[in-house]
Amino acid sequence: MIKSRKERFKKNIIITIFILLFIASFFFSLGNGAVKISPLGIVKSIIYEKDTVNYQIIWNVRLPRTIVAALVGICLSLSGAILQGIMRNPLAGPNIIGVSSGGGFFAFIILIVFPQYYYLVPIGAFIGALFATLFIYSLAWKEGALPTRLVLAGVAVSSLFSAGTNALMTFFPDRVQGVLGFMVGGLSAITWKDVRMILPYAVIGIILTLFLPDKLNILMLGDEVATGLGIRVEKTRFIFIIISSLLAGAAVSVVGLLGFVGLIVPHMVRLFIGSDYRYLFPGTIFFGASVVMICDTLSRTLFAPAEIPVGIIMSALGAPFFLYLLRKKEAM
Repeated sequence: MIKSRKERFKKNIIITIFILLFIASFFFSLGNGAVKISPLGIVKSIIYEKDTVNYQIIWNVRLPRTIVAALVGICLSLSGAILQGIMRNPLAGPNIIGVSSGGGFFAFIILIVFPQYYYLVPIGAFIGALFATLFIYSLAWKEGALPTRLVLAGVAVSSLFSAGTNALMTFFPDRVQGVLGFMVGGLSAITWKDVRMILPYAVIGIILTLFLPDKLNILMLGDEVATGLGIRVEKTRFIFIIISSLLAGAAVSVVGLLGFVGLIVPHMVRLFIGSDYRYLFPGTIFFGASVVMICDTLSRTLFAPAEIPVGIIMSALGAPFFLYLLRKKEAM
């Protein structure tokens, strides 16, 4: 009992540290760019110095971008944590197994073919992500869905959707320029319109996720054990698939094909907190938001005045980490 209490206390302390990192990352993102603004200057500009240049910079440019970066980090991280849980595979992630590619392809269709319906992008991305996840699951199913088959099926489906995206770029070359940032994951043109577009879907997905950590903990024990504990395994797994697709689709709809967030963040949090989803989900929320906010800030400051898409920063960090996980898995 004492050990259990100490473990809970330790995990709560770590989550508190993640919350402080989240706050620091938020001010770091708002304060850095072509014009540097101190944390005190940020607070002053937002609260009562509303007729200054700093207020215009923060309110019209940096604040919506920072909010979207945080929401995208949360959505992709939670989606990755859910997929790794239901598939019991540390290599699962929205971009690795093709979920993001499915959402991106459907969103790309709207942006390229029906640009006048841009407000339907989140719904299209959700449908695409859900379709991709169900398609992958059905391909991998053979008296059960083994983790290795899921990853292999995901790679194949991801390639299929990538081919579709490339075909659209070939057929509509005159419309590609405006959505190039979508292909690698970028936050350069984010406005309050994007905040309003992602916010309801992200909030719904986050709330649903936080209500279900115990069920995912039970699923992690294996299908037979979960069934013995009264869980309807396939129904519960399907619910998590829908939530994961909603989160991934919401992120893809505004930032595009941003990779590796859903793979890296759950693993990093798991190293500190463990695999108990009652603590893993809250830790993932704050750490995932922090990672994307920091990477986005670096993307616009490292090579200033030039700006590179945040997806390039994430890929530079994520690819070595993915290879490390792959080698570690092979060594087991």
